Amino acid sequence: MCHILKLLLTVIHKRIAQKIDSEISEMQAGFRKASGTREAIFSLKILAEKHIEMQKDIHACFIDYSKAFESVKHEKPIQAMRKTDIDPNDIALISHLYWTQKTKVRVGKDRSDEVDIKKGVRQGCVLSPFLFNLYTEYIFREIDDVPGLKVNGENINNLRFADDTVLLAESENDLQNLVTIIEEKSEQYGLMMNTKKTKVMVISKTEPPKVNIKVKGKCIEQIEQFKYLGQLITTDARSDNEIKSRITIT
Repeated sequence: MCHILKLLLTVIHKRIAQKIDSEISEMQAGFRKASGTREAIFSLKILAEKHIEMQKDIHACFIDYSKAFESVKHEKPIQAMRKTDIDPNDIALISHLYWTQKTKVRVGKDRSDEVDIKKGVRQGCVLSPFLFNLYTEYIFREIDDVPGLKVNGENINNLRFADDTVLLAESENDLQNLVTIIEEKSEQYGLMMNTKKTKVMVISKTEPPKVNIKVKGKCIEQIEQFKYLGQLITTDARSDNEIKSRITIT
């Protein structure tokens, strides 16, 4: 990416960053000021600990998307920006940047004809994280009113850090409902769930019940522990195993 283009993108970024951020749910902690992996991990652990104290189970689905950033359909973030108060001139510039990308494939000394690039956010582009957040925001707005966890009168059914996503519910049926909606909406936006890497866990004070969560008819593996943003999450929500693993590494 040339130096002049980087400067232009930096200027545009300064103009639109706050406007895009105001559109993003608090459930998204990625690429935002005053939030990061620590906040995302803390939120999940607190939810788990509080529900265990209340003797309530948490049914969680840790979603893995296949090549999320490479799968972004260019027209979708543009459509999303048009629903905000971002200056149309800035939208036109970004649209031109993405919709005019072309590439060639070289095999040995031969090169293919030019082909249009219609998917993926640009690597190293200062706008890419913001466009990705806005892009996925419209997927997860589809489950705003779908039952998840009830916390102080608020419905919390997902936590996100960029594309690292966990869906949360108090029952197996509610979790299946969330998974089905998100899988269908994600596919419309070009994001595909990796059913082999997507996992299900029940966090419980007692022996976790077996659940049967499906994506496109395929059962998602139920696990007893999961590395969420580098932090070990277990079915009992205790930190013992995480502490032991850190001591072992040290």
